[in-house]
Amino acid sequence: MSKVTMQDIADALGISRVTVWKVFHNHAGVSAALRENVLNKAREMGYLKSGMEPDLAEAEKTVSLIVSRPDSSTFWTNIIHRMAQELSYHNVNLLYTYMPTNYSEGFTLPPVLTSGSIQGAIILNVYDAKLIELINQLTLPKVFLDTVPQITNRNLQGDLILLEGYATVYQITETVIQRGLTNLGFIGDIHYAQTNLDRYEGFRQCMLDHHLKIDETICLTHSIGIFSYYRELSDFMDSIPILPEGFICASDYLAHFLQRYLSEHPDRNANGILVTGYDGSREYSNIDGKIMTADVKTSLLGKRLSMQILYRMEHPDAPYELTYINPQIIYKDSIL
Repeated sequence: MSKVTMQDIADALGISRVTVWKVFHNHAGVSAALRENVLNKAREMGYLKSGMEPDLAEAEKTVSLIVSRPDSSTFWTNIIHRMAQELSYHNVNLLYTYMPTNYSEGFTLPPVLTSGSIQGAIILNVYDAKLIELINQLTLPKVFLDTVPQITNRNLQGDLILLEGYATVYQITETVIQRGLTNLGFIGDIHYAQTNLDRYEGFRQCMLDHHLKIDETICLTHSIGIFSYYRELSDFMDSIPILPEGFICASDYLAHFLQRYLSEHPDRNANGILVTGYDGSREYSNIDGKIMTADVKTSLLGKRLSMQILYRMEHPDAPYELTYINPQIIYKDSIL
């Protein structure tokens, strides 16, 4: 029989898990009658032994979700929602800890991360090397989703989960070549994330294996400002006298900006240009269902991150693990 959780108690009473948590931690905002109902149900279900007070129950654990720009896209919010759901089944709270996008002189980690009040951390959407180095120094179980190229899994004091990009983008590129298109560019900041670099290397190796020239003038791989993507991409596209037959993009986010540019410059896209992405995002209506992409199952990824931090908390001294998550390639015509 599985262990009773706060979520089970909440479900049995038709109330929220937060309300149950407030009762067990003596927080305000819960009526005396509801508090008594929660305690009685907890004893009835075996969560509390008869006569025990909540503070004597098995303590819940708290995991910090260290995140920059958590609401930047539904890709991230879907992952976060599944993590919170999955961890709640194991009596683990997920506590948001917001980080800046970029490190600034004098920045220190929030006290919640160093006070001993949390038992683990999941690092999500943090792509600044100095911030990652600070987080890496925390002496608690950690799971990173992605990293920056200059900080590899060998440098991390925690588990690392990566979305597989090399073989996936190699296969996407090869599919495009087999369709007869050979003049291809790449768009993606390879300094921003390890996964972007992996995707570029997959593109690059496929081109080399097919004895095709990699034209750096049609590859946008340098650092791109987070808040100036479209302007920088437009400037890049304007700098190309004759556009190539296609672009392999490191993400659907970039692909949707590229499609926007092409739709605003129909004179430069008379014959159509093939565009591919990565993520399988549904939030960009101008490319949704239209381009070849790698579909990342965000719900499964959220669950995998949750299972990894639970394992790491249970086995803090086990060797750190590097895990690749393979997406599913969605084949489409991709001509925009």
